[in-house]
Amino acid sequence: MNTNVRTESMDTRTLWLIASLLLWGLVMVYSTTIAMPDNPKFAKYTQLHFLNRHIISLSLGVALAFAVYLVPIRIWEKYAPLIFIGALVLLALVLIPGIGVVANRSRRWINFVVLQFQPSELAKLATVLYAANYMVRKMELRERFVKAVWPMAVAVILTGVLLLAEPDMGAFVVIAVIAMSILFLGGVNARMFFLIALILILTFALMVGLNETRRERFFAFLNPWDAEYALGKGYQLTHSLIALGRGEIFGVGLGGSVEKLHWLPEAHTDFMLAVIGEEFGLVGVLTVLGLFFMIVRKMMLIGRQAIAMDRVFAGLVAQGVGIWLGFQMLINVAVNVGAMPTKGLTLPLMSYGGSAILMNLAAIAIVMRVDKENHQMRTGHAGTATGSGRAL
Repeated sequence: MNTNVRTESMDTRTLWLIASLLLWGLVMVYSTTIAMPDNPKFAKYTQLHFLNRHIISLSLGVALAFAVYLVPIRIWEKYAPLIFIGALVLLALVLIPGIGVVANRSRRWINFVVLQFQPSELAKLATVLYAANYMVRKMELRERFVKAVWPMAVAVILTGVLLLAEPDMGAFVVIAVIAMSILFLGGVNARMFFLIALILILTFALMVGLNETRRERFFAFLNPWDAEYALGKGYQLTHSLIALGRGEIFGVGLGGSVEKLHWLPEAHTDFMLAVIGEEFGLVGVLTVLGLFFMIVRKMMLIGRQAIAMDRVFAGLVAQGVGIWLGFQMLINVAVNVGAMPTKGLTLPLMSYGGSAILMNLAAIAIVMRVDKENHQMRTGHAGTATGSGRAL
């Protein structure tokens, strides 16, 4: 075992950082939805409707996180392929009329009693687990391109086909990046990695070019203020930029946003960061970025420590979760500031959305479990706290 590694743990400070994002998100859900009942579309809802549902999601998410934390990493490694298959089955069920729930011209949800569950969120976590498990199983083939990569490529393509049928290109982009990153961290030849990356970039370019809606979104992103797009595909972006501009350095104050008053669509989900920028200014946006940076950095260090202890699966899972949360946060920020076309991706841990909160907290709990087992191995208290013992 390699013991020459700096001790890193998911300490109390990091948990407070995560709690800070969750609580700030709770406040912002209330701030962005309090006026929604004034809109005839939401007239049947009370002012506390979205807040109450978000509190329920947080409560369920914390309970799920405690349960997940109790599961040893070796169990996640053993059942990773089955979890991935289960996620694919749910993605397929979403497409069946009568089972999948349609909203905003997309079929992405399955209606359960407590909440409408979005299988694409489970697919992100399932991809982290499956990709890490796959790299451990195929470690000896990582220098042989076809045998090392094609099964994982087929899995990602199948997931992409199901997601694009909903459609949900944003989730597909995140899942593709998760899989690619874990392949790279797992030691796939760099030339193979860049070839796969080039193929993915060309694939995404074709998906945009061959689809009229995505093509219009791209052109609207390039010039959202054009009269052709300002009241159409560029409407959200223009009002997001107006919100950020109004906030300036220190913001207009909590609750003082004008854009959330029926001007900025999806202010409580995809464009929450714009309202944060309006109410808390540049300082608030930079604070959010700083909190995410510290959390993701800690996850990457925990993963590196696990790999140094020859716990490859555990390490790749921890780093995969860090990449997932960090990359999705960056996409959301880029969309809000006009650096990328709209993708329909929420701000992790903060935006309204039960499925995302549940899966985000479950993923964080798995990283906490990795950290616990790292600590057990350092102190020699639990020889059973092992994932795969195969070194990179």
